[in-house]
Amino acid sequence: MMLTLRLMTSLSLLLACTALAAGDPDAGKQKAAVCAACHGIDGNSVVAQWPKLAGQHPEYLERQIKLIRDGDRPVPEMAPIVAGLSDEDIADLAAYFSSQTRSPGVADETLVSAGQRLFRAGDDKSGVPACMACHGPAGEGNPLAGYPSLAGQHATYTAKMLTGFRDGITWGKDDARSQVMTGVAKYLTPPQIKAVASYIEGLYEVSE
Repeated sequence: MMLTLRLMTSLSLLLACTALAAGDPDAGKQKAAVCAACHGIDGNSVVAQWPKLAGQHPEYLERQIKLIRDGDRPVPEMAPIVAGLSDEDIADLAAYFSSQTRSPGVADETLVSAGQRLFRAGDDKSGVPACMACHGPAGEGNPLAGYPSLAGQHATYTAKMLTGFRDGITWGKDDARSQVMTGVAKYLTPPQIKAVASYIEGLYEVSE
């Protein structure tokens, strides 16, 4: 119960998001060529260490690109690429990639049971809350609160991010969103990270 209350409190603090200007997906498609080498022309990367951008919430994509551009989220391989992007460029790229369909992934069957338990129920003994409390039962995320869509994401990338959060990485000064994740992930063990990351890769978002 206390875990749920803490999560709901954190969520309420994040709901007041600044409105972002809508980008132009057609313009974003033209600007996405530089992103294709790592993320794929449609945002579906084929290299597991680089995230799939297709189908991600545009608000989340805009925020993350700006954090990297402004030096608040350290991603050395991306920093020189996004350094010259304007806010309009970023909005266009976010609009384009969010309009694409994310390719499905496949979970390791031997890890599904453990991963599903963590994603849907958490682990009361170690203080790990359920992932779906913020990211939704199908991994669809919550754009209003700034929580990304996870369904189908590469397990390698998800595990890398969870490990970083467990080790205390935050983005920018007083970044509430990443602080929520560091608070959650610090209780995860490496086997738990591996299991839940694999389970997430096999999730499919529910289409309306």
